[in-house]
Amino acid sequence: MKNMKVIVSGGGTGGHIFPAIAIANALKLNDESVEILFVGAKGKMEMEKVPNAGYSIIGLPITGFQRNLLDKRNFVFPFRLIYCLIKSFFIVVKFKPDVVVGTGGYASGPLLYIATILGIPSLIQEQNSYPGITNKLLSKVTSKICVAYSGMEKFFPKNKLLFSGNPIRQDLQDIVNLKEEAYEHFKFEKEQITILVVGGSLGALTINKTMEKFAKNLPSNTQLLWQTGTSFYGHASTFESDSIRVMKFISRMDLAYSVADIVISRAGASTISELCLVAKPSILVPSPNVAEDHQTKNALALKEKKAAILVKDEDSINQLIPTLEELIESKENREILSKNIYKLAKLNSAEFIANELINLTNKK
Repeated sequence: MKNMKVIVSGGGTGGHIFPAIAIANALKLNDESVEILFVGAKGKMEMEKVPNAGYSIIGLPITGFQRNLLDKRNFVFPFRLIYCLIKSFFIVVKFKPDVVVGTGGYASGPLLYIATILGIPSLIQEQNSYPGITNKLLSKVTSKICVAYSGMEKFFPKNKLLFSGNPIRQDLQDIVNLKEEAYEHFKFEKEQITILVVGGSLGALTINKTMEKFAKNLPSNTQLLWQTGTSFYGHASTFESDSIRVMKFISRMDLAYSVADIVISRAGASTISELCLVAKPSILVPSPNVAEDHQTKNALALKEKKAAILVKDEDSINQLIPTLEELIESKENREILSKNIYKLAKLNSAEFIANELINLTNKK
């Protein structure tokens, strides 16, 4: 019996990449002999993150359509798309996958479209409460659609929908037992309230500038673990002290979540799924620079259930620090947020999606 072969496509941001890797890991855990090939976008972070996770990846020279219609990149977009469709055809024909899965991002569009034309079962995984254009288009031709929010029949065919939640990093399943290691790793004091700031894998300028003000007058009972991204790191590193750790990128997010008492973050779908699982009191500052403003919609879904605090990006300079200080002072509010956000956690999402991929293969 031949080994199962799967193409996984998605990337551009950690929100697309980490779920893709989690699904691949779940497939491998189920059957070590499964053959997995990733397809991403050239020049994007998946070209580094996927090989680091132990998988092969092929890059497509795909870019998105720019909102400024006069942007010169839009003039070459049709030609790039045609080239990527052709290249996707040869990738699929050569690899001969039994099933294809897309987690969003530009590369998943041409790859999954070609796969469906060739009669290969496909599944897309939509992380957000408001889907991106790629997954909206693919939903018309794909076999199954795994979602993380209710009410997604507004955007997708109801008969294809499966509620799976968002796959997250496997190392976050059990952070309770990591506290001792976490305090030692970051050289933090156990008695202090630890604030974890993560602006996404690429950083967040508004959050960083606000946290600069907070770092200058850090309350005596707090310590700060601050992921800045690359561009702001040089400036922020000047604030390093016994109570402040500044990092470009936190590779051990399991330890970071373990040590955190409060999290300040963007509202990407994967991040929210992680916060639900680790049950951390959170202040969400949605990025305004994403398609269809889906981060705000993600954050509102939690705010309505009293599972997180929402501060708009445009208001963060004036409101984020006072909001944070109130949360530092109120252990009761932290406990309420922690309890409510954990109610939204969906466990074993990657395993659920892996099983659906196996089912699709068996139905061929």
